Amino acid sequence: MHAGSGFLDRLGGRYRPLAVDALLALGYIGAGLLLGREEPPAGWRSVDGLGAVLTALVGLVMVARRFAPVQVFAAGSALWALFIACGYWPVVNSMPPLLGLYTVAATRRPRTAAVCAVVVAGVWVYAGIGNIDHSSMPTVLAQAVLFPAVVLVVGRGSGALAERNRQFAELTDRLRRQQEENALRALTEERVRIARELHDVVAHHMSVISLQAGMASYVFPTDPEASRRALDTIADTSREALEEMRRMLVLLRVGQEEQQDGRAEDGQGEDGGAYAPAPGLDLLGRLLERVSGAGVDVAMETTGSPVRLPQGMALCVYRVVQEALTNVLKHAGPTTAAVTIRYERRTVVVRVTNEQGDNFRPNKEMSPGHGLIGMRERAKIYGGSVTAGPRDLGGFEVRLTLPAPTTSDRPGSLPAPGTGDVHIR
Repeated sequence: MHAGSGFLDRLGGRYRPLAVDALLALGYIGAGLLLGREEPPAGWRSVDGLGAVLTALVGLVMVARRFAPVQVFAAGSALWALFIACGYWPVVNSMPPLLGLYTVAATRRPRTAAVCAVVVAGVWVYAGIGNIDHSSMPTVLAQAVLFPAVVLVVGRGSGALAERNRQFAELTDRLRRQQEENALRALTEERVRIARELHDVVAHHMSVISLQAGMASYVFPTDPEASRRALDTIADTSREALEEMRRMLVLLRVGQEEQQDGRAEDGQGEDGGAYAPAPGLDLLGRLLERVSGAGVDVAMETTGSPVRLPQGMALCVYRVVQEALTNVLKHAGPTTAAVTIRYERRTVVVRVTNEQGDNFRPNKEMSPGHGLIGMRERAKIYGGSVTAGPRDLGGFEVRLTLPAPTTSDRPGSLPAPGTGDVHIR
């Protein structure tokens, strides 16, 4: 359905100018024949059958003026001169040659247009000489110069405007394609970076599994209960590792079909140590301290019943908060901000809000840059979502919503870092 509609649109766009010129030619033929029926000025004969045929031919030739401007102008001017030579009133067939001159001036080189203007002036003078007894030669000469000159200037201006519009259309299309390519490149780079971090998460889980397995084997003869706890830890950790690996593979597979500056490099944790675990909620305090030191007064609050988040999900929360506060530093300047983590029965909601600072630039904050792309991609991995936009009372808000961890994640879990109210100045 859509393919057929597009074909019809292209077909209509291709033949629309021809249809317009055909209607224009028919309209001119009708007007010319009506004008030819009137009593001509002294010295000219009335339009008869031959004159009507010539008038129709002059009009019909104009149908092809967009496809062969110079040839159509030449044929129209020749028929016009023949019409005059037969003694008919020149005004009846004067419009088609002028329209042909306009088309040549708009689509061809200035030299070609100037030659055509001279041809129109020459035919006009020829008509005046043919009826010299009833014509004023100064008037004829003035018309022979003025009319073609005006049409020539207007045609050249129209052609220049059409060329500028064409260039603007090409530039707009090029910019649109470049924006799409940049967005796709940003999306791919962000997915690759997220996959690297998920790789670190999986590597951390495997390290825990290896240590717990060694401990269980070591204490099994002497402390079966400790060995059982280690095996339970291995089961929980391996389940999380498999889930993170599945998400990473899905992400990389999508990236095949589809490093920002200032981020941690490959194999680097947030503190710069090689092969350090990916940052989570336990490092939010350091992040808020750094932002506070840069001039933004940050308050953090945790509500609800905190649960231990899987490491990948905790990394998602950390990165979204980090990106949101980075945008506050970039676009709002010195101001106040608040980070709220709310644990609900089915969801975990993270809100980062800031007041409107003196240097607030909403256009830049609303732009779909790499940061917003990264936040949305991270949330999508865990079935969540990210919304960002200006607040009614001023400032900006970023909201991350994630599904709450399943109950299988909770046994033996530790309270989530950041419980309670924290205010950093």
